[in-house]
Amino acid sequence: MKPLIATVPPGPKAQAILRRDAGVISQSMVREYPLVVDRAEGMNLWDVDGNRYLDFSAGIAVMNLGWNHPDVVQAVTDQVRKLSHGAFLDYCSETPVRFAEKLVSMLPGDLNRVYLSNSGAETIEAALKLARHHTKRKYFIAFYGGFHGRTYGALSLTASRVIQRKYFGPFLPVIHVPYPNPYRPFGFKTETCDVDVIQYLEEEVFPMEVSPEEVAAIIVEPIQGEGGYVVPPRTFLKRLREVCDKYGILLIVDEVQSGCFRTGTFLASEQFGIVPDIVCLSKALGGGFPLGVTVASEDVMNWPPGSHASTFGGNNAACAAALATLTVMDRPGFGEHVTDMGEYLIGKLRALQKRHEVIGDVRGMGLMVGAELVRNRTTKEPAKEERTRVLNESFRRGLTMLPAGVSVIRFCPPLVIEKRHIDTGMEILDHSLELLQPAIVV
Repeated sequence: MKPLIATVPPGPKAQAILRRDAGVISQSMVREYPLVVDRAEGMNLWDVDGNRYLDFSAGIAVMNLGWNHPDVVQAVTDQVRKLSHGAFLDYCSETPVRFAEKLVSMLPGDLNRVYLSNSGAETIEAALKLARHHTKRKYFIAFYGGFHGRTYGALSLTASRVIQRKYFGPFLPVIHVPYPNPYRPFGFKTETCDVDVIQYLEEEVFPMEVSPEEVAAIIVEPIQGEGGYVVPPRTFLKRLREVCDKYGILLIVDEVQSGCFRTGTFLASEQFGIVPDIVCLSKALGGGFPLGVTVASEDVMNWPPGSHASTFGGNNAACAAALATLTVMDRPGFGEHVTDMGEYLIGKLRALQKRHEVIGDVRGMGLMVGAELVRNRTTKEPAKEERTRVLNESFRRGLTMLPAGVSVIRFCPPLVIEKRHIDTGMEILDHSLELLQPAIVV
C-alpha cells in the first residue's frame, strides 16, 4: 500500500523545530510521535516538511467539523475585525450572548444558565465551586479511570494515571469508586457491573467512608475518555441519577470530550436517557478556539455576583467560532451522519479484530471508538508497547491516531469523516498490526 506521506518523518525541518522545542518548552507533555504540524484542512494535516496525514485524532476530539471549517474561519475573521477581547467580565457584548442562547436551545431539560470559561479544566473547577455553593456540602465522588483535567480541583477528581497525581497532593476531599467497565469489570461480573458499582457505592462508601448527606456532587464521564474510551452499560447513568436524587446529591456530567455530537447526540448523556444537574463542555465547542462552558439550571446556578469569574471567559473570537460551530452541528442530518460513520468504523475494526489477535476489544458510540490491544485475549494482559508501535508505524505511513487508557487506540476523527477516509485509515492500521504478528486468514 502506498503511504500518504512523501518521506519517512520526521523530516529535516521538523527535526530542527523539535530540537528548539526541547530547549524552551516544558517537557511535561507526552507526545506519541514527532509530528510538527504546519497547516490543516478538513480531514488532513500537513507537517513542516510537506508530508500529508489523514487525521483520526481531531486535535484531541476538538476539530469535530474538520480542520479550518470555512464557516468557522469566516465567523472568526469577521469578529476579530470588530472585537476579539471584549472584557466580558466587566462589559457585555452580543456575540457571547448569542452563543449562549444557541447553546441552551440545543441542551435537554432546564439547563439554561451558562458560565463561560476557557478550557475543560476550568469548566470542572466552576462546577465544583457551584456544587459546593449550592449544596453547602464539601465532598465529591468520582471514578477510577476518570480524567477531568490537571488543575487542582479537576486533578482531585482525576484517577486515570498515577503520574498525573504523583507529588501534587494533598487534594480536595474526593472518594473514588470503580467505573463499570464491561471488558474489565473490576472484580465484578460483566453482566451486572453497573449494578455492582451502585451497590458498592450504597453499601460500602456511604456507610463507611462518607455520609451521602455530606456529598455535594458525583462527577462522571458518560463515556470515559482518557481512561480508555470505556462505554458503561446502558442503565448505569440512570441508576446513578437515582442515587443522586435519593440523597440530594448533584450529578455533574463531564462532556468535555464526549459532547458536541461526538456520540451522535449533542450530549453523550442523552444516549443514556438522563439530564445532569451540571454539564461541562469544552474541546469541540470552540471550533479550535479555547472555550469552556459550565451549564446548569437557574435553580442550581444561584450564586451571587462576584462568586466566580474569568478575565478571558466570553472572548468574542472564541464565542463567534463556537456559534458558527453550533450552527453547523444543528443542521439536519449531522448527528445521523456521526451515527452511520461510527457504525461503519466499528464494523471495520471488528473485521480487523478477527484478523489480529492483539485486538482484544472494540467498543464505542458514534465516533468515540476504542480498540483495546492485549497480549492474550484470555488473560487480557494490556499490550502497551505494541500499542505504541502501532501508533508510530501508522504515523510513518500517514495516519494520526491517539492513545487512551493503558493499551487502547482511540478513534476520535473529525465528525465530517466519510467511508473512504475510514477505508484508507483501516488499510493503514491493518498494515501496522501485521508488523506485530501475522494476520489470521479469514
